[in-house]
Amino acid sequence: MSDVDEFDAFYAATSWRVLGQLWTMTGSRAEAEDAVAEAYARAWQRWRQVRDCDSPEAWVRRTASRIAISAWRKAVNRLRAHHRATPDQDVAGLGPDHVALVHALRQIPADQRRAIVLHHLVGLSVAEVADEVGAPVGTIKARLLRGRRALAGWLDDLPGPDRTETTTRKENGNG
Repeated sequence: MSDVDEFDAFYAATSWRVLGQLWTMTGSRAEAEDAVAEAYARAWQRWRQVRDCDSPEAWVRRTASRIAISAWRKAVNRLRAHHRATPDQDVAGLGPDHVALVHALRQIPADQRRAIVLHHLVGLSVAEVADEVGAPVGTIKARLLRGRRALAGWLDDLPGPDRTETTTRKENGNG
């Protein structure tokens, strides 16, 4: 199989999954698409080395994550400037649970958010997450624990009929 055919098969088998993972991590499909496209372009440029990795898909996902993080850092000042000049706007079509989860994920530190997305949404084991982000297993466990606690705090603060019922049961000692 030629390099082109091999890379095309790899791309076809992994691109939607990596895009979904980055979309969940960034909260923006456009940002995820840009980062994933750049990561696959870099993978193609280094295909002979990337294909020999333990997991070429993890290489692409890690590269895309780094690209997205770099884009976030570059955009912070620009977003702050635009936010001062632009009134708040509602985004139609997103369900309240999706909005709440994305909002909560954005409130926690990036390393905790990344660990939670990779472990709970991508389905990687703690060891796989540790390998992908280049951190010890104990560090990933701590990030997951802290991240889940932080998310629970953000999600518990949201009003809603289900949460009101749960709060009432807890207050009565029945929850």
